[in-house]
Amino acid sequence: MADNGKIKIEIVTPERVVATEEVDSITLPTQEGEITILRGHIPLVSVLVSGVVETKKGEEVGIMAVSGGFVEVLSNKVIVLADTAEYASEIDLDRAEEAKKRAEEEKQNYTKKEQKMFASVNVQISKNLARTHAVNKWKKLAQNIR
Repeated sequence: MADNGKIKIEIVTPERVVATEEVDSITLPTQEGEITILRGHIPLVSVLVSGVVETKKGEEVGIMAVSGGFVEVLSNKVIVLADTAEYASEIDLDRAEEAKKRAEEEKQNYTKKEQKMFASVNVQISKNLARTHAVNKWKKLAQNIR
């Protein structure tokens, strides 16, 4: 990891580089469960699932929502390749909740013959659920700082 005791992280989506910074820790949602990576973590590669990513840098906490992808922990940095990633401050909570609601309603209309569409709707539900959790966690942290 970085010489200053920090972990260098890169969070990238197909559309943009979301974050490149040095942090004390990063917590990620993986298929195996939530993991926290600290300085000196063993190398690993894992699949990301939809959920909340939390970075800590001193007293500063960064919250973002991700939907799928991969994380690779190397000797000197953590690389997150996410399908989508957005800071909680960038998310319109009302729009995310409405999109989740629409996807849940749409899900009720599918039969087993439409499994591909059913899976797509489930991805949308997971993505927007992660987005709403990220915003709510970010708002709660902001209230505690005041």
